[in-house]
Amino acid sequence: MKRKSFAEISIFIVNRIFNWRFRIAQTTKQSKIAKKIINKMLFEKDEIIVIPNTINVNKKIEAEKSEFLPTDIIKDVIRRCDDIVIMNTCLCRTSNDCKDYPHDIGCIFLGPTSRKIPEAIGKKATVEEALAQVDKADDAGLCHIIGRNKIDTVWMNIRPGEGLLTICHCCPCCCLWKVYPNLHSDISVKVERLEGVRVNYDDNKCKSCMKCLDEVCMYKAIDEKDGKIIIDSDICKGCGLCVNSCKFGALTIDYNDETIDNVVNRMENLIEYE
Repeated sequence: MKRKSFAEISIFIVNRIFNWRFRIAQTTKQSKIAKKIINKMLFEKDEIIVIPNTINVNKKIEAEKSEFLPTDIIKDVIRRCDDIVIMNTCLCRTSNDCKDYPHDIGCIFLGPTSRKIPEAIGKKATVEEALAQVDKADDAGLCHIIGRNKIDTVWMNIRPGEGLLTICHCCPCCCLWKVYPNLHSDISVKVERLEGVRVNYDDNKCKSCMKCLDEVCMYKAIDEKDGKIIIDSDICKGCGLCVNSCKFGALTIDYNDETIDNVVNRMENLIEYE
């Protein structure tokens, strides 16, 4: 009988305990000791930025005589990397048996540590393949997060974490970061909204279908009062998933930032090369 690899065992374990993540996250609010341990084990030195789905952004951005869209931030980071691995499947959507979004759009891993990722988890990819993966995720209506994510080095058992950058393509029903509201603020603050992004609500176009309230917002930033939608801009991370859910144009997303190069350089600086 063939012995299972560490990667296969890890995937099996993650699949089995996936829905425990909410309870685990909640303990960071209930116990200072639990918060300290979980932060140290899973979130230490994390720095993650939410990038909205390009398709639903209202307009392009003009910066330094060029036109950009938010997803170009991700693509520019990818173009600067030689070591790229694309995950075979999305572990989150597979574990939660997601019915609304494709299981085969997995995370993209960048940096020298990605060379240590077992083939049972992901395959080495070219820049062109990674760029195509980003477009595929956009077309599927997913939002993106990019940054250093220690939990990936833990479950894949690869080191050092400083040599790995993760690009996730997130859906509303199963993404790991749906636990965000359950985490202590000292940890959840590591997930940042892209500067300049704002979700807008037009009451005149709203048909009160409330689809944006139906388990769409990963961050619980949307509420309803007297038949009207309320968006808490202090909580909203600008992912744009609520915009995807609105069929009447009542929710839109704006982006007017001109610091794309700064964000790209910031992400590149998170990777320490050998």
